[in-house]
Amino acid sequence: MKTPIVNFLKSYQEKSPVRMHMPGHKGCGILGFEGMDLTEIYGADELFAAEGIIKESEQNASSLFGCPTYYSTQGSTLCIQTMCTILCQDAKSKGKKPKILAGRNAHRSFIHAAALLDFEIEWLYGNSDYLSCTISTETLEKEIVENNPTAVYLTNPDYLGNLLDIKSLASICKKHDVLLAIDNAHGAYLRFLEPSLHPIDLGADLCCDSAHKTLPVLTGGAYLHLSDSLNQVWKNDVKHFMEYFSSTSPSYLIMASLDAANEVLDTTFKKSLSECIQRVDVLKNALIQHGYTILSGEPMKITISTKEFGYTGNEIANFLMECDIYPEFYDSDYIVLMPSPYNTKDDLKRLETCLCKIERKSVVFNSFHKLERARKVMSVRQALFAPSTMIEVSKSLGQVCSSVSVSCPPAILPVIPGEVIGESSVEVMKYYGIETVRVVKE
Repeated sequence: MKTPIVNFLKSYQEKSPVRMHMPGHKGCGILGFEGMDLTEIYGADELFAAEGIIKESEQNASSLFGCPTYYSTQGSTLCIQTMCTILCQDAKSKGKKPKILAGRNAHRSFIHAAALLDFEIEWLYGNSDYLSCTISTETLEKEIVENNPTAVYLTNPDYLGNLLDIKSLASICKKHDVLLAIDNAHGAYLRFLEPSLHPIDLGADLCCDSAHKTLPVLTGGAYLHLSDSLNQVWKNDVKHFMEYFSSTSPSYLIMASLDAANEVLDTTFKKSLSECIQRVDVLKNALIQHGYTILSGEPMKITISTKEFGYTGNEIANFLMECDIYPEFYDSDYIVLMPSPYNTKDDLKRLETCLCKIERKSVVFNSFHKLERARKVMSVRQALFAPSTMIEVSKSLGQVCSSVSVSCPPAILPVIPGEVIGESSVEVMKYYGIETVRVVKE
């Protein structure tokens, strides 16, 4: 598969051109890779009006993912904002007011999109802890019937690696003529499993992938995918919507990495992924034999529920970092490790050796406080743009939340902008070490 963006950048660099254009480093800055960092000069195409090398590269990506695919150099955040715009515009085109039924573990960029686009949200809490939001088909259908949304928005995989039954959930959405959008930020690689577990292949109407999370792509590289049917309606508007939220100077280095990844995905990645999954399975089994509790879910996450082993996730993470092994995420209850085909066998062996040196202790029994549903008194937009102040969580009872700063990963938020902070919200924030919260000024 051709890599037109990479080829252009290399060809331009080899000319030793006189760069009377941005960026200011002129191809010879202090980091060593500036030579391929360009702006939209002649021949370099434009991301949001692609007619040349970027268009060709996006078409290559579309063939790999089996659906219309668009690049983002601002991560899944830009894709989520664009997805929400499409959902809103689609609802309005049908004479409806946008109302999105969303899993409560939505990423903060979804909350910010709600504030910017001013759409209504009805929350799905699911039946899991704060990092997961398990939604059954029965629950989804019940909520669709009761709330009459114009779209459903779910996060899959979640931060712990849990997978929803997207195929069944998509069928429920289609039954009720409701669009299904998936935040698949952690699951770009799911397309390259046998069989594919990618949301579009399972019936979703649109989704985003953070390519940089699980594929060999620079940080910030992401994809927006649309189903063929939805793309037929909105293909002339997708880039226009992306421009609402995007920088006018998208990174060519990130685009080049997306472009270069196409060749890898087309040739060696499936085999490398399959071999890595086998190695990861062996590692998981070794950890289970040592006494660890490994959560089931997607194959390329190792999520350890640490308290059964006698430690908090923070303590296990400290052991690992003393071995110069750095986890993706950890808190009081879990530690999340994200290998990829670019981790060596030695990497996994070092991880196993370090974890298996830790001796099992008595189970830690303290658990998080049950979260009660918060009372909404204003919209997300009203709360987020209202005059606000930062106060101590211990003094926030009864105040109206004005910020999503209480969230780290995509997680069940204790309280959303516009909701009243109740006793359970205070206890949950304290449990996770959140000391301050922004509230609407009285």
